[in-house]
Amino acid sequence: MTQTIPSSQQSPVQIIGAGPGALDLITVRGQNLLATADTVFYTGSLVPEQMLQWCQSTVETIDTRSHTLETWLPMLQERVIKGQRVVRLQDGDPCLYGALHELMAFLLKHQITFEIVPGVSAFQLAAARLAVELTVPQLVQSIILTRVQGRTNVPGDEDLASLAAHQASLCLYLSARHAAAAQDKLMTHYPPETPVALCYRLGWPDEEIFVGRLDTMATMTQESGHDRTVMYLISPALAAQEARSQLYSPGHSHLFRPHLSRV
Repeated sequence: MTQTIPSSQQSPVQIIGAGPGALDLITVRGQNLLATADTVFYTGSLVPEQMLQWCQSTVETIDTRSHTLETWLPMLQERVIKGQRVVRLQDGDPCLYGALHELMAFLLKHQITFEIVPGVSAFQLAAARLAVELTVPQLVQSIILTRVQGRTNVPGDEDLASLAAHQASLCLYLSARHAAAAQDKLMTHYPPETPVALCYRLGWPDEEIFVGRLDTMATMTQESGHDRTVMYLISPALAAQEARSQLYSPGHSHLFRPHLSRV
């Protein structure tokens, strides 16, 4: 079945990834679109109000942290009907844990065109802060983004213990209140000495990062005092020794660097 992709040309609604929090980590496109918005819907507990400095002085801002979809989506629709340019400003990248699916379903149902502008996710900033590559040759080549079972149901095939079997670079969101259970499940496959980074409010002024062993993950979480806005990075890459990929190896030829014997 062929699906029609919504056109982003002159879309009245822009869904913009604000990035993890730092004002200069929003994309140039996202910043430029914010500057033209008449109304911005954002979640104040996840997107810093300082991000609104990219907006024009006359912009209407609506903090949705105390709303439900049933209250703020009709407000969005009303403004679109009035011909306003509307932005939904979401933390990180809209495609990850941001209720994007429900928003798109509403917009499609009411035939409101929209554009999605990607943003920097917390796991990317975590890797940058820790100065680590998450896909180290001969050590780990996969990245898993997931969460533990909480109020949101996680399909059985995606149980954390099952995912841990891959021993990939695992980025664990929305799980600080279940740190002990997560640690137990991860340790069914990861060695106890596997490095883990607890990353709190990445990109915000009060950002903190703690690094320890997997078998101290629950204790580290308790001692940090953080039980929300936390992302864990569990990966052997955090303790990687010297390694080299084939990409720039003299013995590896490809389209743009043919082997000398073929020249």
